[in-house]
Amino acid sequence: MDPSRAFVKNAKRVIIKVGTAVVTRANGGLALGRLGSLCEQVKELMSAGLEVILVTSGAVGIGRQRLRYQRLINSSFVDLQKPQVELDGKPCAAVGQSGLMALYDSLFSQLDVASSQLLVTDNEFKDPEFRRQLNHTVTSLLELRVVPIFNENDAVSTRKAPYEDATGIFWDNDSLAALLALELRADLLILLSDVDGLYSGPPSDPRSKLIHTYVKEKHDETITFGDKSRVGRGGMTAKVKAACHAAEAGIPVVITSGFAADGALRVLQGEHLGTLFHKDAHLWFSVKEHNARQMAVNARDASRRLQVLSSSDRRKILLDVADALEANEELIRRENESDVCVAKETRIADALVSRLTLKPGKIAGLAKSVRVLADMNDPIGEVLERTELADGLILEKTTSPLGVLLIIFESRPDALVQIASLAIRSGNGLLLKGGKEATRSNAILHKIITEALPKSVGSELIGLVNSRDEIPDLLKLDDVIDLVIPRGSNKLVSEIKESTKIPVLGHADGVCHVYVDKAADLDMAERIVLDAKTDYPAACNAMETLLVHEAVMKTGGLDKLVLALQAAGVRLYGGLKAADRLTLPKASSFHHEYSSMACTVEIVKDVLGAIDHIHEHGSAHTDCIITEDRDVAEVFLRQVDSAAVFHNASTRFCDGARFGLGAEVGISTSRIHARGPVGVEGLLTTRWLLRGNGQVVDGDHGVKFTHKEVPIDCRKKASRMLDAANGAVYALSSGTLEGFSNGEGFTA
Repeated sequence: MDPSRAFVKNAKRVIIKVGTAVVTRANGGLALGRLGSLCEQVKELMSAGLEVILVTSGAVGIGRQRLRYQRLINSSFVDLQKPQVELDGKPCAAVGQSGLMALYDSLFSQLDVASSQLLVTDNEFKDPEFRRQLNHTVTSLLELRVVPIFNENDAVSTRKAPYEDATGIFWDNDSLAALLALELRADLLILLSDVDGLYSGPPSDPRSKLIHTYVKEKHDETITFGDKSRVGRGGMTAKVKAACHAAEAGIPVVITSGFAADGALRVLQGEHLGTLFHKDAHLWFSVKEHNARQMAVNARDASRRLQVLSSSDRRKILLDVADALEANEELIRRENESDVCVAKETRIADALVSRLTLKPGKIAGLAKSVRVLADMNDPIGEVLERTELADGLILEKTTSPLGVLLIIFESRPDALVQIASLAIRSGNGLLLKGGKEATRSNAILHKIITEALPKSVGSELIGLVNSRDEIPDLLKLDDVIDLVIPRGSNKLVSEIKESTKIPVLGHADGVCHVYVDKAADLDMAERIVLDAKTDYPAACNAMETLLVHEAVMKTGGLDKLVLALQAAGVRLYGGLKAADRLTLPKASSFHHEYSSMACTVEIVKDVLGAIDHIHEHGSAHTDCIITEDRDVAEVFLRQVDSAAVFHNASTRFCDGARFGLGAEVGISTSRIHARGPVGVEGLLTTRWLLRGNGQVVDGDHGVKFTHKEVPIDCRKKASRMLDAANGAVYALSSGTLEGFSNGEGFTA
């Protein structure tokens, strides 16, 4: 049960209002299936001990359809040639009410439920005696297990048009339902609509988002309503007014779809369904959620300003960042030493302290990697394909930034620099949340990098999330944040995937294997195994399991590898076979990331046994084979389904910088979008640009399609043309377009 809906378990008296769009089909006919489902839900709720009151619309719509038919069959051919006057609503209501009530009575009778009709007008509620008698009648009906069905008596109503009365008199069936909820002291009001609830804009607009809990202070000025109901007088505007009126008086309201077969039941079960209106909703609204959204929106706006800059200007930003890192090295080291000191005092694991520490030369190395990124070809706007669709109609597929990235990373300050520089190079906005152990290091690095950004872009391009409590609010922003990249434990990645609609890119574990084949050069194997385990044990690309061909054990090669690892200080744990034969403590699990000077050893029959073991227990990160048999190596390379698969090379090579990517935001074990070390290219998507000179489709007769591949110009020329266009956009936005020229033949 949704915690915000927990109150429904105490609800005893429920009013359900069903709108005309739910009662009728698009052609005006009765929606018998939906009405039957509604009656079944009412029966089930009554069986559970609840008192249910219905408020129904639809009489006018049903009556209008019947009267149109009557007019048609009673009209001469001459009459039909004349303009048809729209039927007055009052006679339509008079005709439709009896038919609608007859249908309800018939459906409920099939379920052994009695129903009653109560027609009311707005003026009657001015009479206190009427209100007292209304309460008495409804109470009596409910005690007799009869379903009261209310409808406004439009046939005799004195109101000429819908209006809103400050004294509480209703103006349509939505406001009637709200008024009855107050008069009859209901515990819950459910307004059934033809959409799933209240949206931030017209439901047909793909940018509109369903609002699960309405907060007046948050949503009142931001919602854009669509058209009114296609058949009734109300629409969502009327429902929201009625819901607010009831909620302010203490009656919770849920607006949800009447098209679902069990919508009302699910609301009463406390599901996160539709839009909730509650008098205490403003107390649930978190200022952090607003701040999180604003941070994400600001990052998106800044990323768009960054994309408008020329390639050379974006390159200069990275060079400025590199210079700023070197200029502030002592300050960065002091803040990092403070973090390390606190970490040691709290006795966190040595492997985590190692990740946290910015060792001598690290800042210079980071600055160098940023400059490498700056000198790479501009990734934005690169033409990947060019096709002539028809004469003079050229289509291009180009690279484009993803938008806004949310990256949650471990307590590794160097990761912040790499991630931020990649975001700048790829033109993306960025939200960062680092581990709490690196709070001071991350804060100073974020300050230095954002201060190096030009004012034309803004420091909001890179936001630093300070509290873990803000993450749930950020994960709700699927309309603003485009990709989440979590770096950390399997538990962290799994929790994030389960709690967001935003695409998630990342690896859950780094259970990397090295397989030593019977045809391996054992001296080479020893070097690779030691490097894969001891070069940086805390890294996700470090070896966690050593697999050895059974023939290597028989020749003494395994003993040599074990002694080398133990001499280097590595604690060894054995698999089912290795534990007995080597007298090693048994590994608790083959799927275990030690992230320290420890690993598992196991013996396999052959390369196929190694592949099966990796597929069953690995994490699809990085796996390696050591062998001089090229045929066996090819089997391993082709069949192991991991992001990176190596032959005769350490798993530690799986790294963005070592791959020549400049840096990486992480290593992805996903199979969609990006896999392996994720550099600039992994932070890009594509879009299509079509250039024509007036062509139209005209049922595919307007053009003669050629679909010819057009050679792509060299990247430098394409980059210069893109800079020309971007320069013009920037000049236009800054009001300096007149006389603009970039030297590439583009002049305004």
